[in-house]
Amino acid sequence: MSESTKVQEMASKRLGNIKAENAIFFMCDIQERFKPSIKYFKEIVEIAEKLVEATTILDIPLVVTEQYPKGLGETVSELKEKLKEDQKRYSKTKFTMLVPEVISQLEANNNIKHIVLFGIETHVCIQQTVIDLLEKGYEVHVVADACSSRTQMDRKFAFEVCFEIIDTHEIIKFNLTCSNLNRLQLFIFVWGGGGGGSLKPKNLWGSGL
Repeated sequence: MSESTKVQEMASKRLGNIKAENAIFFMCDIQERFKPSIKYFKEIVEIAEKLVEATTILDIPLVVTEQYPKGLGETVSELKEKLKEDQKRYSKTKFTMLVPEVISQLEANNNIKHIVLFGIETHVCIQQTVIDLLEKGYEVHVVADACSSRTQMDRKFAFEVCFEIIDTHEIIKFNLTCSNLNRLQLFIFVWGGGGGGSLKPKNLWGSGL
């Protein structure tokens, strides 16, 4: 079998619609101290709010991490207000989100196949989490308009080099609701249309950001 055929087969196994019953969302380190330094932080938070709302509407598990919260602050208040009362926030001091508690949560649910991943920074914690999840055999969907870095050069190269499936929050919405129009109507009511602010497609890869 040629290398190109192997790559095509691997891609066909990875690509596909996200099923809510097989999904889990990962929100990575959207914390107070990052506000001044992360490009388009406000837009990232706005899209993250919608993704957190999606987990409630569709009853999808949510993993939330915080990088060294004693020094970098907790999850921003706008997002904390959207979290369920019993939502755990895992503290970490390494880049990957796969701390022991998160690994245990994944291993306890054999139905999980799709990881919807968003947060900061794209080229550090998001990238390392993708690498670790792929090694464990999960299908990882990185939400482009809900990820950023301090520089858009780092963000750009992380997207171009490292990520297997890149979606927007709108793509996630429609993939999760394609077989249930009632759910789609609810999403449209709650979310409205469009979104992404300054992280619209023409700016997604631009080095000038």
